[in-house]
Amino acid sequence: MSKAAKMAEASVKGGFNLFWGQAISNIIMSLGVIVVTRLLSPSDYGLYTIALTVPAFITIFRDWGINTAITRYTAQYTQEDKPGEVKAILLAGLLFETILGIALSVFSVLFSDYIATSIFNRPNIAPLIQIVSFTILANAFIAVAQAAFIGLEKTGLNSVIMILQAILKIVLMPTLIILGMGTLGATIGVTLATLLTGIICIGLLFRLTKRLQQANPATKISKIIRVMLTYGLPISISAIITGFSTNFYNLLMAVYCTDLMIGNFQAAVNFSVLIGFFSIPITMILFPIFSKLDGKKESETLRITFRFSVKYASLLVVPATIVVIALAQPAVYTLFGDKYSNAPLYLILLCIPFLYTALGNLSIGNLLNSQGRTQTTMKLTLANTAIGIPLSLILIPNFQIIGIIATNIIATVPSQLLGLYLIRKKYNATISWRSSARILTASAAAGAIAYIVTFQISFSSWIKLALGGTLFIATIILFLPLTGAINKADIQNLKEMQKSLGPVQRISTPVLDTMQKLAPRLPTTQD
Repeated sequence: MSKAAKMAEASVKGGFNLFWGQAISNIIMSLGVIVVTRLLSPSDYGLYTIALTVPAFITIFRDWGINTAITRYTAQYTQEDKPGEVKAILLAGLLFETILGIALSVFSVLFSDYIATSIFNRPNIAPLIQIVSFTILANAFIAVAQAAFIGLEKTGLNSVIMILQAILKIVLMPTLIILGMGTLGATIGVTLATLLTGIICIGLLFRLTKRLQQANPATKISKIIRVMLTYGLPISISAIITGFSTNFYNLLMAVYCTDLMIGNFQAAVNFSVLIGFFSIPITMILFPIFSKLDGKKESETLRITFRFSVKYASLLVVPATIVVIALAQPAVYTLFGDKYSNAPLYLILLCIPFLYTALGNLSIGNLLNSQGRTQTTMKLTLANTAIGIPLSLILIPNFQIIGIIATNIIATVPSQLLGLYLIRKKYNATISWRSSARILTASAAAGAIAYIVTFQISFSSWIKLALGGTLFIATIILFLPLTGAINKADIQNLKEMQKSLGPVQRISTPVLDTMQKLAPRLPTTQD
């Protein structure tokens, strides 16, 4: 078996572990969101959302690229059988994140009154900001642990953490709201859930380092931190720029949008995480996979891996995105009720950037960062922001929530295309434009059929959702092979990769067999 094939099989197993964790945790969280949105009014839910944006904004100054460095170097040193260096990376990363997490949590508490009054013009949310400030430190613990789990290929632990946090949130938040605490209860609930999860993550992380106890670090912790910062600072700057842009948009949203609009928008955002079932595991698993390759010595393997990472990611993410677009209205009304009347339109527009997966959106940054070209990703982020900020100042005051979404849709395209150009120039790697077009075409056709059928019937929303979803799955299984979006060589590759999935093969094998009978016999190199 070739190295690319071995990595593909390992990535499928790791990706599946992340997938089931992401899926189960998001299902649990979705149930919690449904309960919370029904217990709170859209306006109260909007206030809760605004309060959470403060620690989210401050958190972007916490990481400094350390977590990405943890994943990269633990994957690299594990491959090179250097347990002492792995231990040093874990200890250094945890120490750095703890110190900065404490400092930023204190900062958030101290300046909560000023932020609530002077920035958001909502002094009543100051106590909420103070409470959620403690999630900054807790999320630092969680982030370090998750980065380590991915780099060490212990993605099952990552899934356990996600599910645990989701369970804690769904228990604590509704309970405190029902007890009469309202928005305050939701805020306390999410904070307690995050703190408890962070403590458990620290326990698991120390257990990992204890197993490496006999492997003493060969390098001093201070030197390791310097190495990690050298690698990670451009990534951190990218994250800060992205976070600044996002929170700048949120600030404009708070100024120009009503609480009712914000509540509808957040409901749509919550539903769009369903696509994260597919996109987030792919994003998380690709980075350590690319990190194991040397672009100079293994250029052909890197080229093949990049090409197929885009194609196979698109086969999952693009159909998932299209079905959400096609069934946005019955889906939102089924879960949140018709009081969130603007959420379906917001959801449709929010889904559009996920379609950029077919252009390599999930793979470009992972490939560049894995090869140490973090300054390139920083420049791409700067290009994105240079377009997005001026656009937001025009679109958000005039179009409110739609302006926010339109800004994100438009601003990312130039940097996306520039990233593809740089990867082709540096590594002679590119996507299969033909495959991407066919996947988009097949998915759009299946989505159109599902939408037209559900639009014609006058059943309740949940029946429309079930019928439309079933119809989409049936048609996409037919359209992908019939349009040549997937060929017999692809299906054979998928069959090989699924061998590590155990019982899941009972579901995937019949589907692949059906597609194989319909697929054209094309060599892998064409697509």
